[in-house]
Amino acid sequence: MTNSSQVLYFTLTAYFDVGSLKYLYFMMVLCFYVVIIGSNVLLISVICVNRSLHEPMFLFLCSLFVNELFGSLGLFPFLLVQILSDVHIVSAPLCFLQIFCVYSYAAVEVLNLAVMSYDRYVAICFPLQYSSTMTDRKVALLIALTWALPVLATVVLVSLSAPLQLCGNAIDKVFCGNFSIVKLSCSNTSVNNVYGLVLTVVSIVPPLVLILYTYGKILEVCFCATRQTRQKAVSTCTPHLASILNFFFGCCFQILQSRFDLSRVPPVLAIVLSLYFLTCQPLFNPALYGLKMAAIRDSCKRLLCGGNSAPAAAFHA
Repeated sequence: MTNSSQVLYFTLTAYFDVGSLKYLYFMMVLCFYVVIIGSNVLLISVICVNRSLHEPMFLFLCSLFVNELFGSLGLFPFLLVQILSDVHIVSAPLCFLQIFCVYSYAAVEVLNLAVMSYDRYVAICFPLQYSSTMTDRKVALLIALTWALPVLATVVLVSLSAPLQLCGNAIDKVFCGNFSIVKLSCSNTSVNNVYGLVLTVVSIVPPLVLILYTYGKILEVCFCATRQTRQKAVSTCTPHLASILNFFFGCCFQILQSRFDLSRVPPVLAIVLSLYFLTCQPLFNPALYGLKMAAIRDSCKRLLCGGNSAPAAAFHA
């Protein structure tokens, strides 16, 4: 048996030879990454420099956009190198670093979306108490917990996987995954399996319950509210709901691919779907919020074009 500390590299077997097309794929992925960086940095800058956007909803959005950059950094540079490589290997330390980045990104994303649901719930269902409920201190605490809890949980996950005794080094994916390494172990992995399953459930179920509860209450209020109130609620909640659906779709396939045998799925489709939540979400969110939310859209226009249009008010009353 070989201890994981003696494994110098892992081989990613999901890659296949595409000949000279690899240069085309490299340019496509590179352009995609540049657009992701540009769009997220733009919206982060817009929110930071505009005092009118220093409100809870936009601060949570800023945290979301920072996380998109973090998740992209954990995948795209690695992916670009692998596309051009003839031998698809990755060093063990870099593999575990990527696991930390990808898993932290996913957990932070879910918590961030849940916190944003709570913010919209307070704004729409308790508008008079919004300012006293969503104080600066509470917003800062929620953002800090959104990042701290997933990071600590992922550190424990990686700490449990790194010392495992491994019988191989082949990972049937295009990027490193924790469960793929656990399956290579020659030693007892009961603790890893239980912790991984508990972490998956805890990361998804409580935030999902909170999201469903808050939007259930928002729907109740909207049915009894005026037309103007409904329109304001729809304008702020639609991008958020679309982001939630898009992310959970990608996460569901990723979990299924990690835990079950999906060998009957065509290889190209399996690769695309496994990368979906790490590639589309970082571009989908800034595009969606930048186009749908008038306050952000108008601020972007002023920043890029030097316009003087007044910013649209956020719905919190």
